[in-house]
Amino acid sequence: MAGRIEDYAVIGDLHTAALVGTDGSIDWLCLPRFDSGACFAALLGDQDNGHWTIAPVAGGVCVSRKYREDTLILESEWETPEGRVRVIDLMPPRDDAVDVVRVVEGISGRVPMRSVLRLRFDYGRIVPWVRHVDGEFAAVAGPDAVWLRSSVPLHGENLATVGEFTVGPGEYVPFVLTWRESWNDNDRDVDAIEQVNTTEAYWRGWIQQCSYQGRWADAVRRSLITLKALTYDPTGGIVAAATTSLPEQVGGPRNWDYRYCWLRDASFTLQALLTNGYDQEALAWRDWLLRAVAGDPSDLQIMYSIKGRRRIDEWEVPWLGGYEKSTPVRIGNAASEQLQLDVWGEVLDCLHLSRKAGISGSDDAWSLQKRLVDHLEAAWREPDNGLWEVRGDRQHFVHSKVLCWVAFDRMVKTAEQFGQDGDVARWRTIRDTIHAEVCARGFDRARNSFTQYYGSAGLDASLLLIPRLGFLPPDDPRVVGTVEAVQRELCVDGFVLRYRPETEAVDGLPGTEGAFLACSFWLADALFLIGRKDEAVAMVDRLVALSSDTGLLAEEYDPVTKRHLGNTPQAFSHVALVNSAVLIGGVDERDA
Repeated sequence: MAGRIEDYAVIGDLHTAALVGTDGSIDWLCLPRFDSGACFAALLGDQDNGHWTIAPVAGGVCVSRKYREDTLILESEWETPEGRVRVIDLMPPRDDAVDVVRVVEGISGRVPMRSVLRLRFDYGRIVPWVRHVDGEFAAVAGPDAVWLRSSVPLHGENLATVGEFTVGPGEYVPFVLTWRESWNDNDRDVDAIEQVNTTEAYWRGWIQQCSYQGRWADAVRRSLITLKALTYDPTGGIVAAATTSLPEQVGGPRNWDYRYCWLRDASFTLQALLTNGYDQEALAWRDWLLRAVAGDPSDLQIMYSIKGRRRIDEWEVPWLGGYEKSTPVRIGNAASEQLQLDVWGEVLDCLHLSRKAGISGSDDAWSLQKRLVDHLEAAWREPDNGLWEVRGDRQHFVHSKVLCWVAFDRMVKTAEQFGQDGDVARWRTIRDTIHAEVCARGFDRARNSFTQYYGSAGLDASLLLIPRLGFLPPDDPRVVGTVEAVQRELCVDGFVLRYRPETEAVDGLPGTEGAFLACSFWLADALFLIGRKDEAVAMVDRLVALSSDTGLLAEEYDPVTKRHLGNTPQAFSHVALVNSAVLIGGVDERDA
């Protein structure tokens, strides 16, 4: 049985990532990329769907677990009647093959240990052909081949590869699992201890670029490391999460595949990287964005694959029972075919931010921007599916219209500030037209609040972004009224829901969901901007405290059960944490 979502830590090699539970089991790993098929899928089924457990024979869970400081090297310790033992888990940054390195270290006494490797390719469905080759165990299934190398004698047992051993004080027992295409031989000779040291040096060197020194410095560094771990290094694309189908409501159908790159995250991610000293990562993300959106502006999608691929067909996996019976398990994401007008604003805002930050623009980029805004000139009046990808009827979502305003506003500012050519007068007129319409049709005077969509009685947490996007100043009474309305109507125990599905029949799905963590950070930002700094600081303190023992955040939080919900680790949550920390607590008051 899978553990709680917050009980999983992530390790990764900048191409893919694995989730390691407190029981010593890797229950999720897709090879060779984030969006490849999983060879360990116990997270969404059971152990027969693939896992790799290394733990004391006596069982139990670890008593201490943490990342080696400012790295992605996980250290888990067990206290047993026989003594104390540590398991060190990591994935070295990728060269030409995938390695998962696990090292068992004896601390005290002599502890009997057991390794059980159960490989199941194609999301837990295919049992590989396993053979013993020159002291290694090799597993092959179609295009995939995995080798396991260890000093421990290994044997087959119940369609798994098992090793049993005892570790004493100061002893190290290494395991190295390597993936390569099945038509290639495994000619790698990986020194596990050397890889631990090399990987530690890599992450320590990378985090030294972080410029943030404020109140939440530890959380910001961990969030930036997590964002880097979710980056597909060859292209610079950043996946929304490492997993698919972890539920927004346990037992419900709100289970989505987040192993892709969303344009909605573009400008927020760029802000998080640029304001903390990561110009190269920001440039790579900007370049991924330009490549992905190139082409016909009318074909702009809300998400793309990590390589920029457009087709992301959605299908269901009938042989996986779902996390805590939350079905269906989905692969791919049909929302990629939705119309979301906000993405034009996200792209143009991102490119404007790039220029302001000194990331060089180009004539090709500006030409693309003009084509995008030319298309939006005709499209902005249409209803769409909105930021939250609702699968019900299209509506005139206020947030979508605000982002259309952002698109034209950033084009005007780019032309004025950087001397770019274009019909600035026309862009300014359209910008003002959108602004007037949103204020007239998207604002409820009786409640003194903007609404989810034109004519709606409901609210939407994305309205909290209005002041940060510059649509209205923070001290505008309509902004203050909207923030207060969100606090009254969308908060549960102080945490923010995206909207209330049970009262607004817009998403076409039954059930509810947890509080959305990024939206809760947005509320903290909005409170800060309207002058309620103490409340903002207290809210960020509460949100940071929701992080797991390894500093990770999922997509949502259930204030009733006190559990994480949704896919994990969630880039949007960590981006929101970083941006809130910079806005609200940029300088540590203890150092002021």
